[in-house]
Amino acid sequence: MATTLVAVPERYPEDPLAHLPCSRIWEYGKGQVIYNQHQPSSSIYLVIDGAVKVCRTADDGRQVIVDIYHTDEFFGECALLGATGRDEQAVALKNTRVMSWTCPELEEIVMRRPRLAVALLQILIQRSIEFEQRIESLSLDNIERRLARTLIRFSERLGQKAEDGSVEMMALTHELLSQYVGTSREIITHYMNQFRRGGYLRYSRKGILLYGDAMRDWLRQQAA
Repeated sequence: MATTLVAVPERYPEDPLAHLPCSRIWEYGKGQVIYNQHQPSSSIYLVIDGAVKVCRTADDGRQVIVDIYHTDEFFGECALLGATGRDEQAVALKNTRVMSWTCPELEEIVMRRPRLAVALLQILIQRSIEFEQRIESLSLDNIERRLARTLIRFSERLGQKAEDGSVEMMALTHELLSQYVGTSREIITHYMNQFRRGGYLRYSRKGILLYGDAMRDWLRQQAA
C-alpha cells in the first residue's frame, strides 16, 4: 500500500507575543525587587526593556542565579505552581520595564488562544534543555570551563555583535557570575583576569567585550 505523506505546517518556534494582548507595565529601578518569598507574585512577566536576574537561596544561605532575562524574554513561570514556586526572587539588574499577566488572566487567554499554550510550552522545553546542559557542565567541567561556557551563553543571548566579530554585552559583576557558575567571587576574578590576559575578552564597569570564536576554540582545545 502506498504511503501518503501529509504536509505538516511550519509552526515552530511559535511566537507567544503573537498571541498575548498588551497588559499593564511596571517600572523598576536598578536593584529593585520585583518579587521574592516575602512579596510573592502570581504573575508571568515579560521584559520590555532592561534586564532581570532570577535567583534562589541555597541551604547554606548563598544566592544561586537561575538565569538572567532581557528584552522580549519571559520569567516568573514558577507562579504557575502556586505556593510551591514562591521561594525564588527576581531583581532588576538595571532600570527595567516589564509587562505582566496574572495566572488567571493567562489561563483565560489560553482558553481563547490555544496556540499560546504551545508557545509557552516550547519556551519551557528550551529552558529545560539549557538547564540540562548547565547541569552537565557542572558535573564534567572545571570552574574555568564553566565560566567560559557561561560567558559564551550570555554573549549569545544578551550581547550585540560588532564588525570585528566580538560581542559586546552588559556589565556582569564577578559576584553575579560567581552566583551563576557556582563558586566564589575571588575565583571568578582570577579566571576573568586570565581570560583578559589571553585576549579572549575585555571588561570594565561599562560592559564585557567577548571574542567568542577565540573562546570557543579555547574550549575545544581544552576538551582535546
